Amino acid sequence: MSKSFNAFVVNKSETGFSAGVQQLTLDDLPAGNVTVRVQYSSINYKDGLACLPESPVVTSYPMVPGIDIAGTVTESSDPRFTVGQEVVAIGRGLGTDRFGGYAEYARLPGEFLEPLPPGLTAKEAMALGTAGFTAALSIQRLEENGLVPGDGRVLVTGATGGVGSTAVSMLAGLGYEVVASTGKPAEHDYLRELGASEVLDREDVSAKSHFPLEGELWAGSVDPVGGDTLAYLLRTTRYRGAVANCGLTGGPALNTTVLPFILRGVTLLGIDSVLCPEDVRAAVWLRLGTDLKPKNLVDSLSHEVGLDRVPEIASDILTGAVRGRTVVRL
Repeated sequence: MSKSFNAFVVNKSETGFSAGVQQLTLDDLPAGNVTVRVQYSSINYKDGLACLPESPVVTSYPMVPGIDIAGTVTESSDPRFTVGQEVVAIGRGLGTDRFGGYAEYARLPGEFLEPLPPGLTAKEAMALGTAGFTAALSIQRLEENGLVPGDGRVLVTGATGGVGSTAVSMLAGLGYEVVASTGKPAEHDYLRELGASEVLDREDVSAKSHFPLEGELWAGSVDPVGGDTLAYLLRTTRYRGAVANCGLTGGPALNTTVLPFILRGVTLLGIDSVLCPEDVRAAVWLRLGTDLKPKNLVDSLSHEVGLDRVPEIASDILTGAVRGRTVVRL
């Protein structure tokens, strides 16, 4: 008899939409050459979208959401992974195109997996997850563009969210002068605790302007917001600075001009963590266990919930009501 286990499943049929914890068996899992006993997952913005009745990201039903996975290999026909090995997986269509991390077991193609990096526990890896990986990838791309500590202020927008909070902590740990922006006045002290030297109101960095260029304020920025905030960043970034855009919580439209690019040499870096090349993915994970690992990762940046609270947190994350990262304990 195939082993049964708990999973959070969203389903949609002619009779309506459902979302909740139910029993699955190993036979219900999709094809793959590595089976993982999931220890932890996490809740990201895309997971919130996956839990909506009219989800814009889920491609088929039923679906197990959870774009992040950390656990231990229980079966493997891939020579790169052995039974008992700790592994992580993020992106690659998990939780939207194929069953993801909100289940006690997952079956994946080996190319989706990375060995758990030295310096991280499974829980720490999920306290980072896709959001932390995206923040780290953004910082690495900014550094490849020439950004170094001492260049000037670096702005992080949407700073209380998963990407923003981890980016603030990472940048501060590397020695950058970090400015954070948020629409939550009550969270200013929290952002200073993470390492921000200054906190701006969200309205300060999202106001529309008739000017295509304004004062040169930022050596670089990490932007998970997009929309009017990204337009502001482009017109206020210093000569040859860069903006790493990795999200669109402020909307997908961008109203800007070419002037920041041709008069100041500003670089707009698009950050994609879903289909990130394997060599880059491996290098970023290694840094997440070393120089980019936030201080007090589990205590300051995350909190832990069980499967039963996934709907609540998934709803909150879409309205910006979640601070930091939420780890899901399987």
